[in-house]
Amino acid sequence: MKTFKYILFAIVCGVTFTACDDFLDITPEGQIKGDEMLTSPEGIEDALYGAYSQMRSQMLYGQELHFSTLEILAQNLTCMGNTDIEAMGNYEYDNTNVKGMFEGIWTAMYKNISNVNSILAADLVASASQYPYTIYKGEALGLRAFMHFDLMRLYAEQITQNPKAEGIPYATEFSLNTPNFEPLTKNYEHILADLHEAERLLANEAQYVNDRLFMTDRQIHCNLYAVQALLARVYLTMGDKDNAAIYAKKVIDKSPYKLNVKTDINGDLAGVLSQKETLFGIYFAEFYNNVYNNLQAIQSFKTLNPRGDIETIYEQNAEGMDYRTMAYFTNKEAGGTVIKRLSKFTDIYELEGMQSSRPKELILGINLIRLPEMYYIMAEALLESDIELATEYYNQVLESRGLSALRKDQTLTQELINLERFKEYFGEGQTFFNLKRQHLNISAWDNTTAKEKVIPASKEIYVIPIPDSEYENRL
Repeated sequence: MKTFKYILFAIVCGVTFTACDDFLDITPEGQIKGDEMLTSPEGIEDALYGAYSQMRSQMLYGQELHFSTLEILAQNLTCMGNTDIEAMGNYEYDNTNVKGMFEGIWTAMYKNISNVNSILAADLVASASQYPYTIYKGEALGLRAFMHFDLMRLYAEQITQNPKAEGIPYATEFSLNTPNFEPLTKNYEHILADLHEAERLLANEAQYVNDRLFMTDRQIHCNLYAVQALLARVYLTMGDKDNAAIYAKKVIDKSPYKLNVKTDINGDLAGVLSQKETLFGIYFAEFYNNVYNNLQAIQSFKTLNPRGDIETIYEQNAEGMDYRTMAYFTNKEAGGTVIKRLSKFTDIYELEGMQSSRPKELILGINLIRLPEMYYIMAEALLESDIELATEYYNQVLESRGLSALRKDQTLTQELINLERFKEYFGEGQTFFNLKRQHLNISAWDNTTAKEKVIPASKEIYVIPIPDSEYENRL
């Protein structure tokens, strides 16, 4: 049954991604085809599959917003001799190719937001009051908030640094007209409204699991626990630690997901969704190709290399054996030189030509929200009000990774939480956002030899300029 289900899922997706070619184009002709498509549950599901598929593009979470651009900005990965990557790592936002990259990200994200808005505008979804339409609407609202939030985290200031900052356009309609820019506070109002409504609509999804193909494998959908986890993430970014803790605790206490035991760490994220820890991910059978070409292979002036002091960082505050060091990194020999590879996402079955041996229950794809983040949010949110409880949450992640809990004579600090977050999420596109949220200085990628070992926190570093074309299109 499981094998048949995935074959059927692949067929559905194959039809969807082909059928959606016109639907995903924002044109009058596409509007007509979209309207025809969105008049049945099957058509709406196809459209949602199409929106999820767009998120896995290289310009978005299939590469740049996962293990590439965001990790280069965080100084975690680099490629010496590649002028484009070096320009990105030096925050040369006026560089032609760097500008082109961020324009591509902006355009791809807004195009997919418009696709989602088309789904939300469909009569069956807009007036949703019963299953399955409430599920469709909840997922679409969650996706709209998810994508806008990452745009805000890139292209707008950190709200706790400047509460009066300008935000981005928050698109709520499927339209050829570009929405106006609005204050960042208004952006957050929109996001919270979308997420709280999504939470309400998805509240009873558990009773419908496996009711239809669309309701299987909820990890690859913007499900209830993904929405609640995103609320925890958003509230923490806003500086609202009380609400961040409320939602992180909901996920920890009520979701079916639990932290891995240390022996589960190896291969847990290797091109697949973590069975125990992934709250939301994107199905992507070809993810291996992006990962291999950019992280696993050894190609001069192309392949990304981990920062020079990575081993030292994982050794900090590490009593016990950190199973992540073996699971996330490997050494590869090239011309008599040992080169470290970030192998965290490399599908070992594909690498060794053993695809037929891969367990059938594994879902190929990209992890976007994982459970450990909720424990870090709890630790940070409770750090000042209940340090003992904060330490308990922190220790649970440490011990699940093979490390010893903090000793009685050790005190949990924000620095320790940040260090642990860094180790856990290395390569996953979250470090830059965590640094920006706290307005922290950035440690240079090769701080053993670099002239500038610390890059001072600044608006110029942390706020990506809005693409010129966005303003030109408004003339």
